[in-house]
Amino acid sequence: MRVTVTGASGLIGRRLVTALARRGWEIAVLSRDAAATRDAMPQGLTPQGDQSPTGAIDVMQWNPVAEVAPVAALTGRDAVIHLAGATISQRWTGAAKSEISDSRVVGTRNLVKGIGEAAAAPNGAPKFLLGASAIGYYGPRGAEPLDEDSPAGSDFLAEVCVSWEREAAAAAELGLRVVALRTGVVLDASGGALAKMLPPFRAGIGGPVAGGHQYVSWVHGDDVVGIMLACCDDEHWSGAVNATAPQPVTNADLSRALGRVLHRPALLPVPALALRAMYGEMASLVTTGARVMPAKALVLGYDFKHTEIDEALSDALG
Repeated sequence: MRVTVTGASGLIGRRLVTALARRGWEIAVLSRDAAATRDAMPQGLTPQGDQSPTGAIDVMQWNPVAEVAPVAALTGRDAVIHLAGATISQRWTGAAKSEISDSRVVGTRNLVKGIGEAAAAPNGAPKFLLGASAIGYYGPRGAEPLDEDSPAGSDFLAEVCVSWEREAAAAAELGLRVVALRTGVVLDASGGALAKMLPPFRAGIGGPVAGGHQYVSWVHGDDVVGIMLACCDDEHWSGAVNATAPQPVTNADLSRALGRVLHRPALLPVPALALRAMYGEMASLVTTGARVMPAKALVLGYDFKHTEIDEALSDALG
């Protein structure tokens, strides 16, 4: 298989590229900073089982907001996995909101334009586009169970996700199968929400946030990559796909589980007002929640590696 990946140096991108390389796939990576990304790519991998030697990784320069994706990275490819986007975890000033939105919406538009140009080239366009999205699509919804058919929310992140997915869906008009992967809170000790939680919890001063009643739709990094690979392997996967574990938990449950795994108390509450003072509007990411279910993944027979929060945290911290 020949696959093109954007956002390869991110939390999930690094895991994904490692998995693809171990399959022996040929990988082209598109990056704003090709030199830094090249240095960050996995080295010295060994193939798994009876797989062929690890695939080559070719890193190319691309500014998603400023230019159309290079045709050379898209022609003759089997799949494109588009993960690029500015970090959500920053104070949402006007400039930050523009960066968050443009990096996803304009970047995806420029990627699809490049795929359209590749369609006219001798080797043709890719057959499959997996576009990143997020459970922020649903907005804050309390304890309401949500699946891929649930309507979108109306807050800032929901609006970004709707526009983001719309741009990716335009690739279907070029004949591609398209998946919008709505990823939950990824459990990975090297980055993301879990990495930010670890210092206070290890110090014994962690606890539930804003009362702890809001749902956290978590997913282990192994399962995010596993679902991505399933999407690549099986043409039955299309449209919106929730990448979340089958058993979401409340923030209070997550706090208690992390305390158990770390053998630390997890009783010190964090008031919502304090978070809003520190992070502004971005604090809504942790003070509100959504109970998102991976309905499509379960129907299509995906076998989750991590379904229990204590085991998943233990493995992530392993």
